[in-house]
Amino acid sequence: MKHAIFVVTAAYGNGNVLTLGGQHSLLPIIARSGAAGVEIRRELLTKTDLKRLPALHQAISGYSLRCFYSAPEALFTPDGSLNTLLPRLFTEANQLGAERLKLSLGRYSTAADLAPLDSFLAGQQVALTVENDQTECGTLAPLMSFFHQVKVEGLPITMTFDIGNWHWVGQEALEAAGHLAAHVGYIHVKTAVKDAAGWRAVPPDAGEDGWRQLLAALPGNVPRGIEFPLEGEDLTAVTRRFVSLLQ
Repeated sequence: MKHAIFVVTAAYGNGNVLTLGGQHSLLPIIARSGAAGVEIRRELLTKTDLKRLPALHQAISGYSLRCFYSAPEALFTPDGSLNTLLPRLFTEANQLGAERLKLSLGRYSTAADLAPLDSFLAGQQVALTVENDQTECGTLAPLMSFFHQVKVEGLPITMTFDIGNWHWVGQEALEAAGHLAAHVGYIHVKTAVKDAAGWRAVPPDAGEDGWRQLLAALPGNVPRGIEFPLEGEDLTAVTRRFVSLLQ
């Protein structure tokens, strides 16, 4: 069984995406690579782009690609309350025809009342997925606590397990997989190397060994997203190579 591979537009480099003309310009590259879908990044959308999301949806559909939407927002704000941008973000995701909206966890507390979130999600067509980010909020303890409560209360939320981000928070990805695999609905694939400036993302076959073992410890029936640098003169060929590697 081949895995559904999504290409995160930021993998081409934020500056390069803008130089190429925006995320819609990447769609033919991604489609020709054999990928199943695209992950659109909100931080790479201009104000004009945000007004034209239905047109971007049409373009994505025209290339027969599935769509996920990622926003650089946390589910919980610093004071522990739900992010008030949630309705807007879900509206944008709907306009894109996205299957999932990906957020980080933020400042979740066990004292948080998840009932309002449950009610809100009940009326949504887009699924919510929460990622382990590169901050202390993306460490194992708060994520385990949150997803335990999600399971207890039956909320329709899955986890995006970024196999590389554990480097940034100084934790073992394989250990995290052992605790969180049951909640995973999407996997961000990258590994990392450390230099004088800190950790930086690299393709899985250019970093530390063990990425195959890590993927094997996670669900095999969920989409995988390419979130490492895709660079080269022939971006279609480069993308196709890694789509094939991860399938």
